[in-house]
Amino acid sequence: MSIASLRRSAQATVSGLPQGFWWLWLSTLVNRTGAFVLTFLSLYLTTELGHSAWFAGLVVALHGLGGVAGSPLGGVLTDRWGRRPTMVTMHLAAAACAAALAFVTSAWGVALVVLLMGVAMQAVRPSINATIADMVPADDVRRAYALNYWALNLGFAVASIAGGAAAFLGYRTLFLVDAVATTLCAVIVFLRLPETRPERAAAKDGEKAADERVSTLDVLRDAPFRTLVLLNLLVCVVFTAPWIGLPLTMAGQGLPPSSYGMVIAVNGIVIVGFQLLVNKVTERRSPVVLLTVSSLLFAVGTGATALAGSSVAFAATVVVWTVGEMVHVPTNAAATARLAPEHARGRYQGVMGMSWAVAGFVAPILAGAIVDGPGSDVLWAGTFGIGVLAAVGYTLRLRRALAEAEPVAAVVPAAAPVSPVPAEPEPVPPRKPEQEPASSS
Repeated sequence: MSIASLRRSAQATVSGLPQGFWWLWLSTLVNRTGAFVLTFLSLYLTTELGHSAWFAGLVVALHGLGGVAGSPLGGVLTDRWGRRPTMVTMHLAAAACAAALAFVTSAWGVALVVLLMGVAMQAVRPSINATIADMVPADDVRRAYALNYWALNLGFAVASIAGGAAAFLGYRTLFLVDAVATTLCAVIVFLRLPETRPERAAAKDGEKAADERVSTLDVLRDAPFRTLVLLNLLVCVVFTAPWIGLPLTMAGQGLPPSSYGMVIAVNGIVIVGFQLLVNKVTERRSPVVLLTVSSLLFAVGTGATALAGSSVAFAATVVVWTVGEMVHVPTNAAATARLAPEHARGRYQGVMGMSWAVAGFVAPILAGAIVDGPGSDVLWAGTFGIGVLAAVGYTLRLRRALAEAEPVAAVVPAAAPVSPVPAEPEPVPPRKPEQEPASSS
């Protein structure tokens, strides 16, 4: 492929999206560029404050536990309060927590601050995802999620490099920079991002307004969406396992920690370098096919870790499951947006985000226990089996539901005159949650 064709492909990938999306994209990039807390938290706790590795792991797990509560909370606030107020408030709350870490030194004080930070950081995500679904045309939603995910990883890569280089300034300085970056993110959202929450549907005959009728329990009763959440939970467990199991497996084979650093860096390099290309290749593909393929890539990539014996081989396995990650994350977010009624997008994204948070809390504990017990080969065999199970689930249980949720492109007859002013599209009623249909596929 020539440079000119690559340039045209990149332009096609980023073109046609509304200006508001790019302000949101910039806020994501700024936020993640200053994301130093989680990257250096374990080192700060062990080398600076003198805590044990066990305590450091517990504190990181508390961040995930906070996300389990924060995701549904953010979903409810997104629908009831609004997208922009939720984003601004939760970004400022996360900034306050980052700043507090620069001054709080007691063990349980740090643990509490990290727990609250997990709540705030996860609570903002439903509002971001709902805003994208609100402002971007349905045909471009998956591409928009992929671009936002690219910004997240680009910012994280910059933060990792800059944070490592600036570590000599002290961990507390990095935490304060994180707080400033997150505050700047909130300022961008407040000043430049419009509120996109749909207007509340008028109540009829004393009934509640439409957005008040959908509770988190109602979301969980939506059988196709519940299936999507459970399958995503399986994929998230597979995705999270290497972040704990891979360094332990490599250490067990006598490879130094520096080798793991180089191997895991492949994940960020591949995403930053090839996300736009993957977007181009996968655009307009069936979401069920993409979710199935991504699950198989996770299964093969993590399963092959048991066969790797060198840094190059381990890096190759990372490439495989990283491609699965690039396909899965935006496709899953877009599928969530398509299944959700527009007045309940926040709640749906909140429940989906909870599956990521649960996996982030449970998978590291399970992975560590399995490596210490039956061994790393059992861990990778397990991730392979779970990934294949998820792929089968997507194919058998969600093909019909996601096909029905896909937008249908309008066909314009060749003889039809082209109007200089586009006609107002006829409103499409939002999809109602299915309450235990006869077929839950």
